[in-house]
Amino acid sequence: MTALPETILQFGSGRFLRAFADLFIHQANQGPNPPGKVVIVQSTGGGERAGGLNTQGGRYHVVLRGIEAGQVIDRVETCESISRALVASEQWDEVLKVARSPELKLILSNTTETGYDLKPEDTASDAPPRSFPAKLLAVLRARFEAGQAPLTIAPCELRENNASLLRGLLLGLIEDWKLSAELADWIENRCVWCHTLVDRIVTGTPKEHPLLASDAMLTVCEPYALFAIEDRPGAWHFIENRHVVWTPDVMPYFLRKVRILNAGHTALLTMAWPRGFRFVRQAVEDPELGAWLQRLLFEEIVPTLEGRVDLPVEFAREVLDRFRNPFVDHKLADIAAHHATKVQVRLVPTRDEYRQRFGKEPALLNEVLAMPAPVVG
Repeated sequence: MTALPETILQFGSGRFLRAFADLFIHQANQGPNPPGKVVIVQSTGGGERAGGLNTQGGRYHVVLRGIEAGQVIDRVETCESISRALVASEQWDEVLKVARSPELKLILSNTTETGYDLKPEDTASDAPPRSFPAKLLAVLRARFEAGQAPLTIAPCELRENNASLLRGLLLGLIEDWKLSAELADWIENRCVWCHTLVDRIVTGTPKEHPLLASDAMLTVCEPYALFAIEDRPGAWHFIENRHVVWTPDVMPYFLRKVRILNAGHTALLTMAWPRGFRFVRQAVEDPELGAWLQRLLFEEIVPTLEGRVDLPVEFAREVLDRFRNPFVDHKLADIAAHHATKVQVRLVPTRDEYRQRFGKEPALLNEVLAMPAPVVG
């Protein structure tokens, strides 16, 4: 097979994208329209992940474990979509060389929760700047000044309207640094910015596995995945996959996830913690509490979403399978942070919409909302 070109630049070397988009890209590379190879940029840390990937030639394994269509899944897939990994603090010139490549078509990113935070000390001449938005601006500026074609940009941070938010940060930096209006126009109107929603639980490196002896980059995830990508004019359709949805609007997928999966977590924590449960799976498998959660989802939450999101019933069933995953010990305490805010975002709107839509009170939602916040210590 002819060596594939490096068409994708990815900010983020962590486990999530390696068990998500990078795996889907590998699968697409086995088909008739291979999208190409990924160059990873490790923006933080000392380069350990980049070094590990390069040592293994970009090849690693993903273990998929969980429940899918009622069946327990435990299988291994190989991923070879990554050509190399660069450390931003040590190889910035090489990063900019990739940015100027005529073969480059796409930028992916998955940064930390504070990844969009700007650094006041960053300047237009830093090589590299400290913040991710400033690094991305430097990459796009180098490409623009080299006269290369605009790119598709698909940020994968779990932020509502992530592409618009990130683009706005870059345009603000251009203004602050007094860079050219032509660069601003090229970034805003010529590059294609696609909102995304990403959904897959990636649990990290297992404590024990036969492959660990030969694969330090081994990672584990659940079988379920959803990659919803906004289908904008001119966007490069780099992957077609059963887990990938190209859609004019990703917001219904955000709504479905927040109102079903995230609301299910918050409601379960509220009801399960006082009863002594400490893990999601343990609570869902309890006959009484498990039945209560199913009624909440299918009798009160899903009905408010009918006609507004795709397949809410099927998604709710998948959520219950994911909650029961025998390979994941998901602590209820991990859900407890910012509980009051989560209740307002995940549960209260559904209660209000249920009242308006059906003209009666949602008894189970009211039960949850009447409960005091769990004291998790």
